[in-house]
Amino acid sequence: MAGNVKNQKRNPRYVGEAKNLLRNGFGMYVYPNSFFRYEGQWEMGEKHGHGQLLMKDGSYYEGDFSHGEIEGNGKRFWAKTGDTYSGQFSRGELHGYGAMERANGERYEGEFSSGLRDGQGFLEDQYRQTYKGSFHENKRHGEGQMQYRNGDQYEGCWLQDQRQGHGVMQFGEGSVYEGQWRNNLFNGQGSLIHCSGVIYEGVWLNGKPLGGASNIVIEGGDVLEVFQESPFSVEVQLQTKDGEKTTGENGRVLQISAGVRLPDVSPSAPASLLKMFEDVREALVQTPFGFQVVSYPLMERAFESQDSGGPEFPLATAAAPSPLAVAGAKLVAQADSSLPEGEWEFGSGSDGQAHGGGATVPHSYLDGKEVSMDWSGTAESSTVTECSSGLFPEQQGDSISSPANQRVKDGQAKFQDVMLALPPPDFIPYQLLDEMDKRNVRKLSTRVDKLGLSQDKSSDSRAGTAPRLANNTKVNPLDSRTVRPGEYVIMVKEVTSPPFLDQTLPPAFTLLRVCPAKSKNKMGLTDKSRSK
Repeated sequence: MAGNVKNQKRNPRYVGEAKNLLRNGFGMYVYPNSFFRYEGQWEMGEKHGHGQLLMKDGSYYEGDFSHGEIEGNGKRFWAKTGDTYSGQFSRGELHGYGAMERANGERYEGEFSSGLRDGQGFLEDQYRQTYKGSFHENKRHGEGQMQYRNGDQYEGCWLQDQRQGHGVMQFGEGSVYEGQWRNNLFNGQGSLIHCSGVIYEGVWLNGKPLGGASNIVIEGGDVLEVFQESPFSVEVQLQTKDGEKTTGENGRVLQISAGVRLPDVSPSAPASLLKMFEDVREALVQTPFGFQVVSYPLMERAFESQDSGGPEFPLATAAAPSPLAVAGAKLVAQADSSLPEGEWEFGSGSDGQAHGGGATVPHSYLDGKEVSMDWSGTAESSTVTECSSGLFPEQQGDSISSPANQRVKDGQAKFQDVMLALPPPDFIPYQLLDEMDKRNVRKLSTRVDKLGLSQDKSSDSRAGTAPRLANNTKVNPLDSRTVRPGEYVIMVKEVTSPPFLDQTLPPAFTLLRVCPAKSKNKMGLTDKSRSK
């Protein structure tokens, strides 16, 4: 005790044990700047053993000392940030294995070097995202696994806190990418299986596929000619922005729809015409051909079952009521409803179900049960029912079968045996055409009379038929419950859901010219063969 008192008189900043005038044993020392204070073990005037280094702002270190240095295991608290570290130290720095907990909720447990995360460790940030793997100079570097708060999971290579090299990302919404990375983006060779079912395998550049699709192209040119009430096929190809066929991409979902061209209505036209035009104006869709159209129903051609033994043939041309006539009541809403620009109501549904008219889409690539039909009159996975006017896909209530959506394979898709369906009852576009036809008939009849062309009005009146021109052509409006000859538009648009890489391809259009139904002349030749 005498040694302690003598030492205290000579050095009032120290209170404790001493030996040979040196601090030795347990004691407390206040540094000259009064910011630091040490309480703990001393040896030959140096902090050595277990002790506490206290700071005036509330920060502290408690743990092992060796010859005046913080060395070994201990706990460090920073009052300014609220951070706490427990673990190994060397020369006063975090070094070795330890655990750091920050005030913002971040937590790291693993290896340190010279005060920085370095080596293997586990990090949980303030957003509860976790990383387990290799660190270098406080950054994720080397092999590691990352769990993101949105559900994404990455396992692979890191470089300076960025995904780089080979890695696998499992996205929370179901997509999976495996391949090369650079600067946190897909770069190099890799494959992506998208949650929508689209698959791309090839070269990536800054997160975009080099051989990916940019456009939908309908093969065969801008015009497709078909006979009235005849089926047709539409083949589609996906192309890159350079006009090349897409490679390595499969699975985009395409949908086909149709529209009928509307005539131009003059502002001076009768009120009845203007009212009809106003009723469908909001449903008009602009086409690249310089005119607008209104949605028109499409359907798939039906085949007779093997049990019936009869031949296949197109849908209803008979006068007797058909299921389509009943189903047409459901479609009349197309002409009356307001459609957003670029949207087509009929057949705009998702996989397996179409919106507008309650149409039910048959099995297709979308549900793994593809409908395959052949020319023998059979249809696998499809039920057909004989009706008074032909053979139709089995009706459920008053719905009809619209063309099934198709998935692209090797950059191509094909809609087979597509037909224009019967128009809905009181189809406004046809009524509009009828009204204009009646006006044209009256004008034309007046001209015929003035020119003295042959026209037997009395015989026509007695027969109760519409007037005929000199060339024996009827000029009365067509039956409103038939598919009329004229100009229609076919549109193929992408309905992949969710969109592949958050981008939907622009739609493709082609003109559909419907010619009058084929008829045979006296020599047995069809109109088509006769034209040749």
